[in-house]
Amino acid sequence: MDRAEMIEELKVMPNVKRSDIAYRHMRDPRLLRYYYKMKTVSNLKELGLSGSSPTDLFIGRYGYPHVFVGPLVPPEFGDTSLLGMPELWRDKSIEEIVGFRSKLIRGMHLTRVDAVEKGRVEEGMRDLALAENPTDIEVELNSRPVVRMEYMDEVQPYGPSAKMKGFVAQNIKADKKIESRYSDTDAKAVTSLVELYERNVPVTKMQRALSAGLLGLGNSRKFVPTRWSITAVDDTLSKHNLEDVKYLEPVDAIHAYYNVALDNRWLIFFIPGRWQYESIEAWYPKTVWNLDGTEIAMFSSYEGFRGRKTYAEIGGCYYAARLAVSEKMKKIGRQGVVLILREVHEGYIMPVGVWNVREHVRETLAAEPTILHSTKEMFDLAKQRLAIPQSVWIKNSRILRDCIMQPKISDYLKDVI
Repeated sequence: MDRAEMIEELKVMPNVKRSDIAYRHMRDPRLLRYYYKMKTVSNLKELGLSGSSPTDLFIGRYGYPHVFVGPLVPPEFGDTSLLGMPELWRDKSIEEIVGFRSKLIRGMHLTRVDAVEKGRVEEGMRDLALAENPTDIEVELNSRPVVRMEYMDEVQPYGPSAKMKGFVAQNIKADKKIESRYSDTDAKAVTSLVELYERNVPVTKMQRALSAGLLGLGNSRKFVPTRWSITAVDDTLSKHNLEDVKYLEPVDAIHAYYNVALDNRWLIFFIPGRWQYESIEAWYPKTVWNLDGTEIAMFSSYEGFRGRKTYAEIGGCYYAARLAVSEKMKKIGRQGVVLILREVHEGYIMPVGVWNVREHVRETLAAEPTILHSTKEMFDLAKQRLAIPQSVWIKNSRILRDCIMQPKISDYLKDVI
């Protein structure tokens, strides 16, 4: 069965079960997403859409500064919180995540990024981003939602899309913490983000507030494309944490953390020394960024004690992991040289958003570390836990090469004391 035949079959088999032949072909990520989206479209009988939005929204980036904005709404009512909170998805499979995220239909309204609160839809976006709990919404669509088969890396998946005439949100109760920063039109966005973070507001809610133009100086507030807002929040908050981390004492031994999630293998080292940070990703053939490859594709980004001035080569994942790492270092009261080794195996058939990195690095670092006392022990552990040979990691890692090639003064002192 080729892809074209699979698509035709899915159109007439919206209730296909795991045991069916069609399901076995849905390890193709585009078809997996297409299948779940088609299920959502098949349940829509009219152009009017009603449901409980998990206070989720989407701001596009194509055509900037003219962009499409709109709510994400499932055709169902009730507590839909799970659909919009990646912090709750750690134990979910890719199929589950794509399944419930594909219920969210994206309404699209074209506006300018500086037109925050200058129209009914724009005001509705503000209210939705302020909402504390799932909100009942009625959307008037221009046409039947369109199913697209696309990939997105930073952003979690969503369902079909359609241009809309407008939407109405009912019975909104504002989140008081976000509302207080929205009301402060004299505070810069960075200041507001840090305050919300220190008041334990989930990262996802901060990203939506920034994206909907709720934060920043009153006369310069703008819609921020969702993709950009996600990375901006991770970058801002991790830099804030590092202002404290860089004054802490270094870890006194090598701390190693290991975890497997969504067929990603994570091995994270905290090594004695001043702050450095490197994240390396190894994508196996048949994974989404290496679909047609025959060899493992390696990507890495690095920063020294003074940070970096250019955007990370591996994209938003770099900043999401850096936030999780900086949180852990603040918690243990130590700094160090951080190395993240990530193997992405075939089971990770499609990207589900950088929340995957942030939350699973957090999960990895929540476990008790294995304490190591030498570079040799580091490589021995990597050999046990990871499939890629150490020579390949060394070739792609500045930190590992430094561990091997640059002995420290303290190493020499051990021999003479």
